[in-house]
Amino acid sequence: MKITELHDQIKSALQTLKISDKQARLAEIEQEMARPDFWSDQEAAEKTVAELSSLKKITEPWTKLDTKVTDLVELDLMLGHNASEAEAQELAADLASAIAQYNELKKHLLYNGDYDSGNAILRITAGVGGTEAMDFAAMLERMYLRFFEQNGMKPTQIERVAGEEAGVKTSVLDVAGDYAYGQLKSDHGTHRLVRLSPFNADNLRQTSFALVEVLPIIESPETLIDPKDVRVDIYRSGGKGGQSVNTTDSAVRLTHLPTNTVVAIQNERSQLKNKELAFKILAARLEQLRQEQHAENLNSLRAGKSADWGSQIRNYVLHPYTLVKDTRTKYEETDAERVLDGDIGNFSTAYLEWLATQQS
Repeated sequence: MKITELHDQIKSALQTLKISDKQARLAEIEQEMARPDFWSDQEAAEKTVAELSSLKKITEPWTKLDTKVTDLVELDLMLGHNASEAEAQELAADLASAIAQYNELKKHLLYNGDYDSGNAILRITAGVGGTEAMDFAAMLERMYLRFFEQNGMKPTQIERVAGEEAGVKTSVLDVAGDYAYGQLKSDHGTHRLVRLSPFNADNLRQTSFALVEVLPIIESPETLIDPKDVRVDIYRSGGKGGQSVNTTDSAVRLTHLPTNTVVAIQNERSQLKNKELAFKILAARLEQLRQEQHAENLNSLRAGKSADWGSQIRNYVLHPYTLVKDTRTKYEETDAERVLDGDIGNFSTAYLEWLATQQS
């Protein structure tokens, strides 16, 4: 690749990623942080600092590479055909280094969705099959936690309902990190496991299912949802283990009437916090539904169910052979253990590349 060609591709990437807009937002944040009362609201300040850090991680590598390649273009023009052998070799080495950096960064171009650069909510629900399905849900939970650890993401447990014998019935995580939604949205749908059952005395082959929902974080969700479309129910939350002790009227159930979408939260002792969290998840589910229905806005939504159990997207086969395969992209890995240990990045990349071909 020639220097000028690389330079053009980087300039195009800067426009696609809206780097100038992100730099403008960085300048706004820095002005906010310079105010004497910035830390008076610590929670809001921490969110702003986190946004600053995230924007810098996205913009700085690209701006540094752009500056580097711009300098190389100018140096190449200045030297022209009069470059010595040593200068030519040094220029070639710098170009090779810049190309390698570009190839590493250009995967960011796949994150071109409205919410791809932001955080996500991950919800895992065990399917029918009792303990076997709940164990599979726990396997997926562990897989994602390993993935978050390996990729510098920070998960916060919103809700977790353990199975009676093993595994989990439901696990909900708020996932913070660069391109969290973009990296996880490939996993939205039904996951299927085939293995010899460890819960069966005859060690029979068993098929289990789990539903994974990946939802984008929506800022100020209350302003996007018409209050008249939401029914709010307050009820008594149960104590740990389903006991009736230490219960309070703090649990919140929201029902979005036009779509019959229901979100119930009883994780926090505070009714207000549960309501805020419920609105956050409701807005995320409605946005996911809007994308699936290709609706212009939330008011255009019709009744429907996000992440239908019929939309099987990935198979994990542990017997009689080992294979993990995406049913949409056909991408597969034979080392199922490595995948279940959190190495799912290639599935995400393959999905994003496949999605780009579907949209073109």
